[in-house]
Amino acid sequence: MANRDRRGAERRGRRAEIIATWWLRLKGYAILETRARLPVGEIDIVARRGAILAFIEVKQRGDLTQARGAVSPENWQRIAHAAEIWTARHPKLNHLDWRYDLIAIVPGRWPTHELDYWRP
Repeated sequence: MANRDRRGAERRGRRAEIIATWWLRLKGYAILETRARLPVGEIDIVARRGAILAFIEVKQRGDLTQARGAVSPENWQRIAHAAEIWTARHPKLNHLDWRYDLIAIVPGRWPTHELDYWRP
């Protein structure tokens, strides 16, 4: 049963990431990579808009408060470490300013894009 629940959560997470990707595109972001897998962890979305390179975590929950609280400080640290590795692999983007965003997906609502949600 746990394996089936895990597959369902994975499917919902992928769907939330697809919604977030389209939302970002509508807002003028260029999607550079999704589900970037690095030795220290995964970055859901790497996007660029102007001089900003955004590392975006996507969370789908039943309400906005739950989605906002779904990423622990330890998870943000892991994402920050992954962002360092990602940018080292893409040196042409090193001149850009970095930002860590959160996109909350709540059923029945438009996605909520929290700009500069966390700082290391």
